[in-house]
Amino acid sequence: MQIPREALLLRVFLGESDRSDGRPLYERIVLEAREMHMAGATVLRGPMGFGRSSRLHTAKILRLSEDLPIVVEIVDSEEKIRAFLDALEPIMGSGLVTLEKVQVLRYGGNDDG
Repeated sequence: MQIPREALLLRVFLGESDRSDGRPLYERIVLEAREMHMAGATVLRGPMGFGRSSRLHTAKILRLSEDLPIVVEIVDSEEKIRAFLDALEPIMGSGLVTLEKVQVLRYGGNDDG
């Protein structure tokens, strides 16, 4: 699979407790991206953050949160990202979705065959 040098980075910010059809929302997003043959997806779990409500979510021992910040990142061509946004809309509840232009310098390695 190839990604064009000029691509888009999709970031979805949500909480660890966000759900879709009974499963974690981040998991549903990654599985949907895989079904749509996106180049890849990465889920990042943050130790601290806050969103629209300004409620602090933290992994500190004294304030153990069950809703830590999650970021899902996907890089692909603009066409594929825009198509994925259409699929993402019906499964998103709350959260923040951002796009930025990126340059892909490397994708995969020499042994990808």
